[in-house]
Amino acid sequence: MRKLTIAILFALGLHGSATAGFTEGANAYNARNYALALKEITPLARAGNADAQHLLGLMYYMGRGVARDYKQAFAWHYKAALQGKADAQYVIGAMYYTGNSVPQDQKLAVQWFRKAAEQDHPDAQHALGLMYRYHVAGMPQDVVIAYMLWNLAAANGHRNAIEQRASLARQMTQEQLEEAQALSRNWKPGTPLPAQSRTGGGGA
Repeated sequence: MRKLTIAILFALGLHGSATAGFTEGANAYNARNYALALKEITPLARAGNADAQHLLGLMYYMGRGVARDYKQAFAWHYKAALQGKADAQYVIGAMYYTGNSVPQDQKLAVQWFRKAAEQDHPDAQHALGLMYRYHVAGMPQDVVIAYMLWNLAAANGHRNAIEQRASLARQMTQEQLEEAQALSRNWKPGTPLPAQSRTGGGGA
C-alpha cells in the first residue's frame, strides 16, 4: 500500500472580513508585521471572530509573533472550526491525522476533512481523495470518489489534484470516468459529499 502523507501547506491568502480590525490584522500579517497582527487579531479572536481565531491559530502554529505552541494553535483553530471556518476545519483534520499536539485519530481527521471539503475547500478535497484512492484512514478504496474529489479541487486550482486526477484517469474505465464526472457536475458546495460510488469500489 502506498503510504499517505499529508503536508499542511499554509499558502494562505487571507480574505477580507466585515469585522472591523480584522482587515488591519490580516494586512499586517501578510506584510510580516506580526507584532501588529497579534495586537489587532487577539481581541477579535477572544471575542469569537472565526477568521481571527484561525489566523491566531496559524500564528501559534508557525511561531509568528508568538512562541510556537501547537496546543494553542489547535485550541484556536478548533474554536474557528466549530463555527464552520473551512480553513480551520482542514487544519484540525490534519493535526488529528498526524497526531500533532493531540492524540492521533484518523476517524476524527476524516470527519473534519469532510466538513471542510463539503465547503469546497480544495486542500481538504485533495486529502480526502488520497484517502479514497489509497484505502487509508479507514476509508474504502473508491477511485470514482477520489477522481470526483480531485476534480473539485482541480477546479479550485489545486495543482497536486490536477496531476493525480490525470494519473488516475488513465487507470479508470469509461464507465467510472463518466460516473465521476457526473458526480462532480451534480454536487453543490454546502451539501454532503457521496460516501461511495456505484462503479469505483475496489480501485482501478
